[in-house]
Amino acid sequence: MIERSEADRIAFSFAQICSDAAVVIMEVYESDFEVRTKDDKSPVSDADERAEIIILARLKTEFPDIPVLAEESFSVGVKPDIQGRFILVDPVDGTKEFINKNGEFTVNIALIEDGKPVAGCVYAPAIGKIYLGGTRAYLGDCQPGGEVFVENLTEIQTRVPTAGAITALMSRSHVDDQTLAFAEQHGVTERISAGSSLKFCLLAEGRADVYPRFGPTMEWDTGAGHAVLQAAGGCVLTPDGDVFVYGKQDAGYLNGYFVAWAVPQ
Repeated sequence: MIERSEADRIAFSFAQICSDAAVVIMEVYESDFEVRTKDDKSPVSDADERAEIIILARLKTEFPDIPVLAEESFSVGVKPDIQGRFILVDPVDGTKEFINKNGEFTVNIALIEDGKPVAGCVYAPAIGKIYLGGTRAYLGDCQPGGEVFVENLTEIQTRVPTAGAITALMSRSHVDDQTLAFAEQHGVTERISAGSSLKFCLLAEGRADVYPRFGPTMEWDTGAGHAVLQAAGGCVLTPDGDVFVYGKQDAGYLNGYFVAWAVPQ
């Protein structure tokens, strides 16, 4: 098992990799880039592919013994043998936000051990915010390619919900009837729309109370955000209250529905 200090060290390593990979992401973002469609009908750009190449090279150097499951590689048939411990990579989470140029896209890297996230980083380069999660969660300002130092980060924690004033985070691109019904059932009084893994991070820094998701996601979409939220004091469960796990090879790494909470349930 990973020691506490080791989880934090890994989270900081992921953060620096995210920052460095974001240089090419922002080069594409600021250009008149082309959007293509993958076999699964999801959009992809040069940013996804170029960033993933950088991330995979760095992970191979820094964590040579840990297999990596990465979105773009997986989409072209690269399926690593993951046993116990593996790394999840989403080079550009929130591609629709990237295409729409609203800044709400992220770079995600997470370490999974025995089906649970133990370290992760979510970086939103267009807005210069970076989130880390190991044994504790941190938030800081970081420009693409910038150095990530603990001295420049602030420790963050989730908040305790206030009775009669529940704030829910909802996907900017995927809100459905089940999500709205959940909000009504749980007395949600305010809704905040956000893209990508930033929803987990907003929970982690105490800006909301719950994030329900009743739509399809992949493990690389959620692993890093889950790690940050967990380190800040929150949790991610199935709608029935069961543990939300990773490494679902038989399901093609497709997640089921989940609810992310600011406090343990």
